[in-house]
Amino acid sequence: MKTIVITGANRGIGLSLATLYAQQNQIVYALCRQTSVELAALGDNVKVIEGVDVAQDSGIDIMQTSLRGIKIDLLICNAGILRDEKLDHLNLDTIRQQFEVNALSPLRVVSCLQYQLVDGAKVAMITSRMGSITDNTSGGRYGYRMSKAALNAASMSLSHDLSPRQISVGIYHPGYVQTDMVNHGGDISAIESASRLVGLIDELSMKTSGVFKHSNGQDLPW
Repeated sequence: MKTIVITGANRGIGLSLATLYAQQNQIVYALCRQTSVELAALGDNVKVIEGVDVAQDSGIDIMQTSLRGIKIDLLICNAGILRDEKLDHLNLDTIRQQFEVNALSPLRVVSCLQYQLVDGAKVAMITSRMGSITDNTSGGRYGYRMSKAALNAASMSLSHDLSPRQISVGIYHPGYVQTDMVNHGGDISAIESASRLVGLIDELSMKTSGVFKHSNGQDLPW
């Protein structure tokens, strides 16, 4: 039985990941700002920790207090937001907000919990192919693209910094997923995406640490 911590676990991909790991009888700490009916119904193996807004000092404090003394086998940084900026309507506030939530917060979560990760643990960063510079063929979405590119850069650094303890770091694009974030306009369900991600995390090793992957298994360009 493994201990798994998931941020942004109350809906979408995070909820689906919590569901699948609960079905495997793993111990899941589901971190979220506010729980959902679906999350609360997952059973005793899923321990819901509310009030965890990863972009706020108070949320990080709640996370650390609630997880104090817990040894972690798998940390999944899933919490993220999507806003839309165009060159003619450049909203610097939403760009900054996305950097805070999508890039700085996952790094901070790992930093705060690093000594609770067991040797040989795994860290999974849920990013996006929109963070790929090579793959950008349409422009726009400045804050999301930039923040996810920054997350990818941080994740690569983590893969090096955590390697002495044999902690591997997976960097995963979940696919175009039918979630609230995209008004359910994706091409795969959250549970299908989560199932793919669980498979990739199972296969994650030091050899594949720091590799940017699509949930379908394809390597993605930086």
